[in-house]
Amino acid sequence: MKHSANRGIEIREKNGVTYLAFPALDATGLVSHAFSTRHGGVSEGVFSTMNFSFTRNDDPEHVLENYRRMAAVLGTDAEKMVLSYQTHTTNVRKVTEEDAGKGIVKEREYQDVDGLITNIPGITLVTFYADCVPLYFVDPVHKAIGLSHSGWRGTVHRMGKATLEAMNREYGTNPADVIACIGPSICQDCFEVGPEVAAKFADGFAEQYHKDLFYQKPDGKYQVDLWRANQIVLQEAGIPENQIHTTDICTRCNPTHLFSHRIMGTERGNLAAFLVLRE
Repeated sequence: MKHSANRGIEIREKNGVTYLAFPALDATGLVSHAFSTRHGGVSEGVFSTMNFSFTRNDDPEHVLENYRRMAAVLGTDAEKMVLSYQTHTTNVRKVTEEDAGKGIVKEREYQDVDGLITNIPGITLVTFYADCVPLYFVDPVHKAIGLSHSGWRGTVHRMGKATLEAMNREYGTNPADVIACIGPSICQDCFEVGPEVAAKFADGFAEQYHKDLFYQKPDGKYQVDLWRANQIVLQEAGIPENQIHTTDICTRCNPTHLFSHRIMGTERGNLAAFLVLRE
């Protein structure tokens, strides 16, 4: 996997499951977390082997076993996980004990939820990816966590800020206390967009950042940096720069190890991010 070891994320393996993790989140002593790879599960074919989506026509028993394997890695219970229902919104759901198992062993009565927050130990938040950006939040003061999916639409509309505002509203979280991590997703060199998408970033971010966020190529297309955009969102929302930790692992650059929509289209599984307060 293409990766620089000094970029704040590590490749780990436990019980045959390969996953990615941030030492900065471990250092809080409050959470267990992971970002999945394609390795260590039981799914087959285009889903091989660690697919976490029940909605892509994979064998549901295989998907459930994958959750059990990740739960064992995290020291948690698959039946206490809570799954998002992502549609590229900035909607954030407060997760309580009553939500345990929703999306795995219970139906989700909610939809259009791209972010999850909780202060309940033992409830694992789960969100899904195949090029979009995972955002992890830990508030060590109020012992609360957040996990959000931020694609280009979510990034332009400041999903990270929306998550922090929800944590502040529900738990009193001060962004100045938060440890945040920007997880594996598509890199700038791989994220080609048309002028209409680049224009949304130009409108959504101050001009001083434009040279960091995108550049135009001779063919009229643009390359956009979602990692840098989310750093800006989190800093403007009040998280100190030294408390924001960003990956350098690109999903599209690593199709052997990670699912990428840009490479595989719809014939693939989904990666997942996991975050749980320890009991």
